[in-house]
Amino acid sequence: MDDPTVPEIRRRRQDDRGSRRFRKGLYVLPSLFTTANIAAGYYAILQVTQGSMAEPWHFDFAAKAIGFAVLFDGLDGRIARMTHTSSDFGRELDSLADVITFGIAPALLAYMWGFRYLVVSELQDVQQRLIQLGAIAGFLFLTAGASRLARFNITTNAQPSNPGRPGKKYFVGMPIPAGAGVIAAVVHLSAGEPLSNWYSAIVWMLMVVAVGYLMVSTWRFYSFKDINFRDRQPFQVLILLGGLFASIWFFSRYVLFGIGLLYMISGVVWRLQWILRRKTAPPPSSYKEASQPS
Repeated sequence: MDDPTVPEIRRRRQDDRGSRRFRKGLYVLPSLFTTANIAAGYYAILQVTQGSMAEPWHFDFAAKAIGFAVLFDGLDGRIARMTHTSSDFGRELDSLADVITFGIAPALLAYMWGFRYLVVSELQDVQQRLIQLGAIAGFLFLTAGASRLARFNITTNAQPSNPGRPGKKYFVGMPIPAGAGVIAAVVHLSAGEPLSNWYSAIVWMLMVVAVGYLMVSTWRFYSFKDINFRDRQPFQVLILLGGLFASIWFFSRYVLFGIGLLYMISGVVWRLQWILRRKTAPPPSSYKEASQPS
C-alpha cells in the first residue's frame, strides 16, 4: 500500500530546491550591478583614450559613464542589504570594481582633460612641467582612492576625528565614488572641452590633490545609509526626489556639479565646525584622586 505522505515529501523537496535556486538568484543580483559598474569604468577608460581637442565629447561621455557607475555602485550595496545577500565575494568584487571605475578611470580623465592639451607656447619648459605635475596629481588621486578602499575594507567601526556618530550615518573620509563623481562633474560641466591654459590647469591640479586628500582623511561625510526607502515616505519627499531627477535630466551639467561640490564642501564645513567648537569649549575639570579613608 502506497504511503500517502510520499507525494507531500516530494512536493516539499521540490519547493526547497526552488527556494534555493531563488536564493542563489538573489545573490547574483548585486553582482550584476557591480559588473555594470566595471563595464562603465571600462567604457570611461576607452572614451578617455579617444578624447582630443577636436573631439571633446569623448571626455564628456567618460564623465557620464563614471556618473552612471556611481549610481550602480550605490544600488548594488543597497540591494545586497535589502535582500540579505551580502557576501565576502561581493565585497571583494565591489572593491576591485571601485579601483577600476573610481580610481583608474577618473585619474586618467583628470590627466587627459586637464593637462594633456595645455598650450604654453612661450614657455615650453613650463608646459612640460605642468603636464608632469598633472600626471603626479592623477597618481596621487589613484593612490588615495586605493588606500581609502583598503582602509574601508579592514575597518569595522572607524572613528571620525570630528563630531558625529560613526558607522551607519557617516563615512570616515570622502568615499571614492564621491571623489570620482567630483572629477566627472567638473568635466561634464565643461561639456568635455579640455583645459588649454596654465592657470586653469594649476587650479585643477590643486582640486584633484584636494579630493585625494579628503578621501584619505578622517573627516566625516554623510553616508545616506540611514535613509530607508522601504518605509513610507512623506509626499513632500517624493516631490523633492521627482524635482531632483527632473533637474538632473534637463540641467545635468550644473546640477551634478553643484551636488558634487556641495558634498565635497560638507566634510570641510563639519571639520571647521569641530575645530571652532573645540576652541570655544571650556577646558575639562582637573581630575582629583579620591582620598583614602583614614
